[in-house]
Amino acid sequence: MPALSESERLDWLQLIRTPSIGPITFHRLLARYGAAADALRALPDLATKAGRNRALKPPDRREAETEIANAERHGVRLIASCEADYPKPLASIPDFPPLIYVKGHASLFDKPAVAIIGARNASGVGRKIARQLAADLGEAGVVVVSGLARGIDGAAHDAALSSGTIAVVAGGVDVIYPPEHDELTARIAKEGAVISECPMGYQPTARDFPKRNRLISGLSRGVVVVEAAARSGTLITARFALEQGREVFAVPGSPLDPRCQGANRLIRDGATLVENAGDILDVLAEQNRGAGEGRRDLFNWSEGMKEEPDPARLQSLRRELLEILSFTPLHRDEILREIDAPPGLIADALLDLVLAGEAEEHAGGRFSLAAGA
Repeated sequence: MPALSESERLDWLQLIRTPSIGPITFHRLLARYGAAADALRALPDLATKAGRNRALKPPDRREAETEIANAERHGVRLIASCEADYPKPLASIPDFPPLIYVKGHASLFDKPAVAIIGARNASGVGRKIARQLAADLGEAGVVVVSGLARGIDGAAHDAALSSGTIAVVAGGVDVIYPPEHDELTARIAKEGAVISECPMGYQPTARDFPKRNRLISGLSRGVVVVEAAARSGTLITARFALEQGREVFAVPGSPLDPRCQGANRLIRDGATLVENAGDILDVLAEQNRGAGEGRRDLFNWSEGMKEEPDPARLQSLRRELLEILSFTPLHRDEILREIDAPPGLIADALLDLVLAGEAEEHAGGRFSLAAGA
């Protein structure tokens, strides 16, 4: 597709900023109506038909215009998923963001990338290993992706500045977090790239970090874990990587150090043990000889509707979905295995539940009952 027009970009922004509409719901609406403008016009009727008590209200057009103008003033680009500069690996994940803000060099998206992530309270040895891996991968032409957090993330970014690094942030690309990374963030924006799916100035909350984590793995051909506790956000990223068909690597550590328990467990469960960058590069070379990156998408969300689905069948599917959904998010592949129906029809039933406020979309292609449903 060609680049979006100014009007189409505003339509996309209004649609994705509408409450309850996440990336999967956005793409399903786009498949159904063909254009974001048509989906926006259909929202009131869709919400009414789905049984929603209150209207789905997109942000005002002027709000969207202000959001884009604010980014442009700061030299930040808004790239749509249909445009040439959008990262191709990211477009292969189930819930790829329709729009991303990029501060820096989008040309880095054309190079192979590997994520290096780990503990915020990393040991000196862990930081040293992260730096060495990042430097050696960079020398081999690999871009290093991470989340700009304290500890392992910061060490990896710093070591890869000269060769290419991408920082994925949970807030706006202009929001410095943690504060001590202000200089590092500025250098990455100048020499590498900082990306986010959130507007400028957005202050992240706890629920935004898992959303950010799926982008870290989505941009990468593999994820390297250097020190991670048994329960940590790092392991959430590793889980996303597995679901997205990415390689998971881990650096082993002392069984006596709680910071290494998560990485050691990943190795026990089948992750590739990493002692040096060569272990990673060997796997990437094998990928090049194989089928390529990405995963088979069991739900064909991009499939357009050839005809209006049978209302009675949709109503029956909605009841089935409400029975299997709970307040714990369930992956869409699990939903597909539980319900005997065409994926497109299940997608439409889920869309109706989201628009009705009965279901909620989560990062990683997961759905749950909505709070209060």
